[in-house]
Amino acid sequence: MIISRTPHRISFFGGGTDYPEYYLRHGGKVLGISVDKYCYLSIRRLPSFFDHKYRIVYSKIENVFNVGEIIHPSARETLRYLGVDYGVSIHYDGDIPARSGMGSSSAFTVGLLHGMCALEGKMVTKHRLAKETIHIEQNLIKECVGSQDQAFAAYGGLNLINFLTNGEIVIEPIIMKPEKLNNFEKKFMLFFTGTSRIASEVACDKIKNLTKNENNLLQMKSIVEEAYEILVSPNRNLNEFGELMNETWRLKKTLSDKVTNSEIDELYEIALKNGAIGGKLLGAGGGGFIVFYVETENQPKVRHALNNYLHVPFKFDFDGSKIIVYQPD
Repeated sequence: MIISRTPHRISFFGGGTDYPEYYLRHGGKVLGISVDKYCYLSIRRLPSFFDHKYRIVYSKIENVFNVGEIIHPSARETLRYLGVDYGVSIHYDGDIPARSGMGSSSAFTVGLLHGMCALEGKMVTKHRLAKETIHIEQNLIKECVGSQDQAFAAYGGLNLINFLTNGEIVIEPIIMKPEKLNNFEKKFMLFFTGTSRIASEVACDKIKNLTKNENNLLQMKSIVEEAYEILVSPNRNLNEFGELMNETWRLKKTLSDKVTNSEIDELYEIALKNGAIGGKLLGAGGGGFIVFYVETENQPKVRHALNNYLHVPFKFDFDGSKIIVYQPD
């Protein structure tokens, strides 16, 4: 039995510049954090006396004999990519719902790839986990997804991630003094809007509009550098980070008319009127989770104003994907 634990992420800045259709021409840059909301996958070899060879358990239960029969796209293409020809059972459990803007699909694929390698007694680097998951999702499943979720899931931590025009990904951990980091962590409030959406539908619309949105994406990329300076400079006020979130949310809404809707816009305005400095909807848009930067003394007021929405406390994760149970056959 192998159990992998892989974090979800909150992307603060630069989302949209991590699509290969953009960064292979212009270079991309994002800043975000992995959090203690996890995807858990338990994986074991399946004895041959069952009348199925592959068992995949998530919101559905699949018992099939051939890899090509698997409906779950990540499970199917990951097993096919690895050339798995023996019986295997995969059980999924997660801390947050799928399609909610926190990188759940990539966390699943990173965790599955990690767990399958462990099952075969192979060590795998975080870089390989990120790069191979990107390949599986973008080239094999052919999803309209960027390249940041896979990196945050694999590496964990608070990172500046550079996407180079040659296709390489460079992870730069953001170093902060413990007291400042602890203070920074306490500034955020995460709410679930109550709706989920298919991220790739919004993402495909963004990709279609990349040429039209190049100027806005360039601005979003420059904001990443400004946010980085706020975090690493000893004399900058962290509230400036929240103000930048407000600016990047304004720009994000221009990338596709599917990013937001009237309910999300109203929720956002209520939060700002009650003390939030800035915020943004996570993921491609259209629903899921929304995060706000709020001074601690104003958080009770924001929580009360948004009492119709689920508040989800969280902490930062610095481990990335890890094997928490290793009991190979």
